[in-house]
Amino acid sequence: MNKTILATGLVLGILAVILGAFGAHGLKKSIGPEDINTFETGIKYQMYHAFFLMVLSLLPSVSNGTKTTVFYLTLFGVVLFSGSIYGLATNTLTSFDFRKIGFVTPIGGTMLIAAWGVLLYAILTKK
Repeated sequence: MNKTILATGLVLGILAVILGAFGAHGLKKSIGPEDINTFETGIKYQMYHAFFLMVLSLLPSVSNGTKTTVFYLTLFGVVLFSGSIYGLATNTLTSFDFRKIGFVTPIGGTMLIAAWGVLLYAILTKK
């Protein structure tokens, strides 16, 4: 599981760099400054959680069950949170109205908070 968690963190990091470059260079002429800032928020949270997963994979004192739970909460949280933010920021560029699924943003955010909470609980209750 550690290898999967680490590899996923690395992939999320790579994608964050690619999306960051795309946002900085490819989107500047297509969307406004407020939407660029929104897009960058998605990138920041994706990158924070890429690092989070990499650190998680290296924690020897955390059980595999806890790691698995935190991994899935983080992965789905990033997809829902950052993914929906990317859609909302670039909403004017597509025929789909991402505001219709904007409700998934806080669900993703809640999953990210839960991932941190599960890890904190596991560490505080470890004997």
